[in-house]
Amino acid sequence: MFIDMHVHAYAYPGPPQDGRTQFANPEQVLRVYDAHQIERGVLMPLIGPEVYLPQSNEEILAVCERYPDRFIPFCNLDPRGIRNSPTADFTPWLSWYKNHGFKGVGEFMPNLAFTDPLVLNFFRQVEAFGLPLTFDISTAIGNHYGLYDDQGLPQLETCLKMFPRLVIIGHGPAFWSELGALEPGDNRASYLKHPIRAEGAVVRLFRQYPNMWADLSAGSGYYAMARDLDFAARFLTEFQDRVMYGTDICNPESICPMDKLLIDLRDSGKLAPEAFTKIARGNAIRLLGL
Repeated sequence: MFIDMHVHAYAYPGPPQDGRTQFANPEQVLRVYDAHQIERGVLMPLIGPEVYLPQSNEEILAVCERYPDRFIPFCNLDPRGIRNSPTADFTPWLSWYKNHGFKGVGEFMPNLAFTDPLVLNFFRQVEAFGLPLTFDISTAIGNHYGLYDDQGLPQLETCLKMFPRLVIIGHGPAFWSELGALEPGDNRASYLKHPIRAEGAVVRLFRQYPNMWADLSAGSGYYAMARDLDFAARFLTEFQDRVMYGTDICNPESICPMDKLLIDLRDSGKLAPEAFTKIARGNAIRLLGL
């Protein structure tokens, strides 16, 4: 029923990373998939030195070759790599990965500003290869991972304008917290749970930029929908062609509440069956050419 646009697994997970996260291996992820009617998922390497020990793209490829009917590979590169230069040429790597079946880039999460010259240089090259890119986002530079943006997501908007052929897939608390207009006391880096009283920056970006997409993974995606089901139904209906199901499974005990939320919206009549199917799997199939 579902295609997961966002998942992580390590062939050899090793000790807990970032002091708490014990990553799953592929077989543990597949047990979760079987329990939640998830056909296959986009496997993303974590490479950011800010938090995680780097995982190679080649490990991702090996796992996907072991389970070709269950995992889809995304590659990941650090824009500080090669020469730590805004003129660095990532073409040989992007070309090799695309030729070897990688369908996109992510989870892209260096702790740099969206409009840092290093990031813009990388985005320009990813756009040229026609690969979609999934980001994570931060509210600060330093002691964090994820691309930095200000309240209102103005730097993300600059990138959407500069690279209109680059499909940018939103993810993370500081992205989804702006589904609704922020209110006094709201923490952009947290999972907001109060009802939405007015549309936020995310809705505006979806309306203005057809290259703005999003996945519904992790607590950030789940609570963005669960905090106000009526608003969620309207949002998912309006943007049913650019929102995709996701889990962001990291550890073996991960739960996947988004599937039940989407099914409940469909079964209650708040989300049309056609929209449900697009979000659950159709948009991923179309975007990735599956």
